[in-house]
Amino acid sequence: MTLTMYNKKRNFKKTPEPKGMKARHEEALRFIVQKHDASQLHYDFRLEMDGVMKSWAVPKGPSLNPTEKRLAMQVEDHPISYNTFEGHIPLGQYGGGDVIVWDQGTYHLPQTTNPYINEKVFIDELERGRMKFVLEGKKLKGIFSLFHFGEKNQWMLVKFQDMYARKTDITKDPRSVVSRKKLIGRREDPKKYAKAVKKSKKV
Repeated sequence: MTLTMYNKKRNFKKTPEPKGMKARHEEALRFIVQKHDASQLHYDFRLEMDGVMKSWAVPKGPSLNPTEKRLAMQVEDHPISYNTFEGHIPLGQYGGGDVIVWDQGTYHLPQTTNPYINEKVFIDELERGRMKFVLEGKKLKGIFSLFHFGEKNQWMLVKFQDMYARKTDITKDPRSVVSRKKLIGRREDPKKYAKAVKKSKKV
């Protein structure tokens, strides 16, 4: 799961996505969730770690209900610069479809907000296959866990019972937290999406 794989899968002459390069900073660790209408609609859950965004595709999207476990398939690392990406990936390219920033914020250990301690612990937890963290997002808040099971890239994303736990479906909020846009979406607006497909073929 490296940026080499990220770059290899993409033709940057045809996609507006940023090239993959590691980045360093001295602030709180960031997380992002991008809603991605590719061959299948899903949510890309990303945690900043070791200069990249460790990434999981969550088919049903995150849940605030502790009784609902969400399958999360680990995919290639993404660059931190991807955190601001919204737009249309041309059809025929890897991940072709529309992307919005569905949620964003910071994350930390339940017992501390020190980003230096956080990163070392999270890297160790990721290697062991079980992570526990607090999300400080605009939509997702409180304690969550990611744990590995089954095949190499299969994980589960689960909400802990806390003051932010809810039974309501948070994915019913469809808008970007950055632009307030909804996905054009082949499923949500087929006519508008068909125009985007036609335009993408000219790229």
